[in-house]
Amino acid sequence: MNKSAGTRLDILQKAFELIYKNGFQPTSIDTIIASTNVTKGAFFYHFKNKEEMGLALIAEVLSPGMHEAMIEPLHHANDPLKALYKMMQGLLMENSFFRIEYGCPAVNLIEEMGPLNEQFGNALRQLLVTWQSAIQLVIEQGKKSGEIKESADPVYIAIFITAGYAGIRNMGKIMGKDCYTGFLAQFSAFLDSLRPHSPLPEH
Repeated sequence: MNKSAGTRLDILQKAFELIYKNGFQPTSIDTIIASTNVTKGAFFYHFKNKEEMGLALIAEVLSPGMHEAMIEPLHHANDPLKALYKMMQGLLMENSFFRIEYGCPAVNLIEEMGPLNEQFGNALRQLLVTWQSAIQLVIEQGKKSGEIKESADPVYIAIFITAGYAGIRNMGKIMGKDCYTGFLAQFSAFLDSLRPHSPLPEH
C-alpha cells in the first residue's frame, strides 16, 4: 500500500470509529482530522466533502467487514441452518469489534442517514440486499438438499433474519448482552422449525 492509499485508509478507519460511536451527522470533518495525523488539505485531497467520505466508508470499510462477518460464514455450508445460526452467534457474541452499547454500525447508518440522503440510502440498501441474497441462497440450497422444507420461503426468511438482527442490536444498546442470549435461543427454535419435520411458522 502506497502512502496516499495508507492516508486514505487511515482517514476512513478513524472516521468509522467516530461515526460508530457518535453518529454521522454529529461527527465533523475537523473532529475526524483531529483524530488522525493528516492535514485538512490531505483530507480534501481524498474526499471533496463529508458525504463523499461517508459513501467511501460504506464501500471500503462497512462492505468488506460485512462480507467477512455475514456472508463468508454461509459459504460452503454443510448444514445451512447451522451455518445461519453460527453466523448470527458470531455477530452477536463473538465479534470483538462491535460494541454492545453502540449497536451495529450499518444499522445505525441506515436509521440515521437512509431517510435523509438518497445516495446513502442506495449504498446501504445494497449492503442489505447483498446479505439477504446470501441468506436466500443458503435457504434455497437447503431446500434442494432436503435439509429445509420445501414450503420455506427464502425471501421471507431473509427479511425475518435481517430484521431480527437489526432489532436485537438496537435493543442491546439499552438492555445489554443478556438479551442476545434469549434472542439466539428463539432464533435457534425458528431455524429448527424450517427443517422438514417441523411446521413453518405462519406469515
